[in-house]
Amino acid sequence: MNKSHLSHDPLALTILALLAEQPRHPYEIQRLIRERKKDFARSTQRTLYHAIDRLVKADLILPVETNREGNRPERTVYQLTDNGNDSFVGWLGELLAQPLSEYPLFTVAISFLAYLPMKTALQALTARLIELEGELAGIEARLQGLGQSLHRLLLLELEYVQALRQGEVAWVRTLMQDIREGRLTWDAEALREHPERLLLEPGHPETSLRLLDGRREQSS
Repeated sequence: MNKSHLSHDPLALTILALLAEQPRHPYEIQRLIRERKKDFARSTQRTLYHAIDRLVKADLILPVETNREGNRPERTVYQLTDNGNDSFVGWLGELLAQPLSEYPLFTVAISFLAYLPMKTALQALTARLIELEGELAGIEARLQGLGQSLHRLLLLELEYVQALRQGEVAWVRTLMQDIREGRLTWDAEALREHPERLLLEPGHPETSLRLLDGRREQSS
């Protein structure tokens, strides 16, 4: 079975991580995902069992016992195989060492920014900035609250998201300022009619402002 896709599956990696500590049954895995705030791995019970089944078929984990407590349904306990442990450690190292080419939808939208009128683009960016600042405030509150009961190692992904959002806020603010102060301008309607204006020839004396603004070009 091809296992490479499992190395990029947040739920599969989380299951392997929890089983690296000790054998566990699915209910305990789901509980620990909630308690440790691994929001990226939250799932329905059905999705969790499906992920476990794929890991078993890939020879990364195996069932070791089935037990029952009182009137509760039987619970199957799983543990890592040697192959599962080696794969998990190897995948983690690769994911930490190698930046992946990930393209969030915001990246796609930014790449087509010039197809919006500048006023519309500024309104959208302003709304995004408000959302980002609200998210940052929430992250800071969560870090302060969870830091009282969870080790920092369990909060590193939240710190990382905080750093990403802080960087995005700074970049969006700079972009908005450049648009407002005229360092970045464009004519969306002219670009739709003449997209070749987006391409500057090497050493071309014209500024990008003049090439992108059809009205300025005509008035020169």
